[in-house]
Amino acid sequence: MLFTAGSAFAQEPVKVTATDSVKTETVTAPAKEEPARTSYYVEAGTYGTKRETDPPGYVRNIGQSGIAEKLTWLDAGFDYRFRGEYRNNDIRRPDSHSTDYPILYKGKLYIGIKNIIDPLRLVLEMQDSDRSNGKYPLDNRDVNKREMIQGFAELYFKKALGTDALGNNRPFMIRYGRQAFEFLDRRLIGQNLWRNTTNNFLGFRAALGQDKNDWQLDLLALRPIVRVIDDRDHADNDRQFGAAIGHWRKWSDVITIEPYYMGLRQDRRIGYRQIHSPGVRLYGFVNKAWNYDFTGTYQFGDDQGKRQDAYMITAEVGYRFQHSWKPRVSMFFGYVTGDKDPNDKKTNRFERFYGFARPWSGDDYIIPENVVTPKLKVEFEPVKGYKIDMGYSFYWLQSSKDRFNNLLAGTGNRDTTGQSGKFLGHGFDSRLQFKPLKFMDANIGYMYFSTGEFVQNRQDAANGEHAGASNFAYIELTFNALDIFIKKNKK
Repeated sequence: MLFTAGSAFAQEPVKVTATDSVKTETVTAPAKEEPARTSYYVEAGTYGTKRETDPPGYVRNIGQSGIAEKLTWLDAGFDYRFRGEYRNNDIRRPDSHSTDYPILYKGKLYIGIKNIIDPLRLVLEMQDSDRSNGKYPLDNRDVNKREMIQGFAELYFKKALGTDALGNNRPFMIRYGRQAFEFLDRRLIGQNLWRNTTNNFLGFRAALGQDKNDWQLDLLALRPIVRVIDDRDHADNDRQFGAAIGHWRKWSDVITIEPYYMGLRQDRRIGYRQIHSPGVRLYGFVNKAWNYDFTGTYQFGDDQGKRQDAYMITAEVGYRFQHSWKPRVSMFFGYVTGDKDPNDKKTNRFERFYGFARPWSGDDYIIPENVVTPKLKVEFEPVKGYKIDMGYSFYWLQSSKDRFNNLLAGTGNRDTTGQSGKFLGHGFDSRLQFKPLKFMDANIGYMYFSTGEFVQNRQDAANGEHAGASNFAYIELTFNALDIFIKKNKK
């Protein structure tokens, strides 16, 4: 957690006693001062919401890393991830009962040039995603071979808007090209880093200010990239996505305010849609122990002739105990609307845009659409560098007449009569993260999901049988090639 100088948590003066042969007196020792505040940015600290950095976290500055001290203008990274999975009775598949052992591979290469030819900056990022040993057909969630996920030119003006009260430059940036990024809590705009392939876009992104500033505005005008398994990816010319995202951090030691608007337009030749989505995120800290994160998003517009009327609410409150294990307990609640009546003139199904699904469920079953879920999470670090989190979740459909998107490969996943019930199931998830070598990260997890009446009834309708539970376990290793040579681990 981040706390700033001048907050309510500064230490009180300490009384000490000095004794000699003549007299005894009380001396007041000076208070231990906290470092001067240099940034308005405060990380939310809530589960699964930390955004990927820009440039990405695996990238290193070659000059600052100690590899070649004169190359401070060059950012580079090479990252490779391997994940072996065990999936038993995966409810996303068309079968009610199944066992699968897929192996997923993902490699990334990044080159970025900055400062030396400013204001012009250049970035290229390539990714190669593949899967082997799986029993089901390949799809673009797992496979996207040798693709450019980022390739853009940027104009960056360091002091275009002056400086803030802390002395930080307030820059202006505009970039064009293929881009991948994350905003807010990642539930509406995310790269989907857990998935083996990446969300990305072609178009413009501009920013007034930076994370360190007391205020910032991000502007997006983009077309999503269509991932193609056996051919080159391309921009989707039938869809346009835009956003304006504000950040107010003047009071960030207590609250950060992020108002936003997102819009999606889909051309008539594939079914006209115009979805408007205003919302706001509020997060911060009450004191050293308590933190919170609330988001509300409303949607209106036209969805293929029906009136869009949908919304999403998420809320998390957490408490971190003052203990060497750094334990944190949190409660999360999510409420996302589904379509109430398939035969009326409006739709209540929430449009998730390009969000990251994993915070909703570790097994990738749940997305922010037609769902109600309370969650309990526990996080702790029993040994330095070994992080463990565990949780228990319950899931219901918000509308019994709308679909459960990820069930049965999208076939037979809706009962328009509403008679299959609402309860999707409940389950336990756990994860261990640690760093066995300075250039390697390990991630080991297990999830158990007990199916509810809706899942069982739809599986019975499709296959004549249902699974009572599913199991998912994985071992994931990520290698950062540059960290082998790092002398000073700075980015």
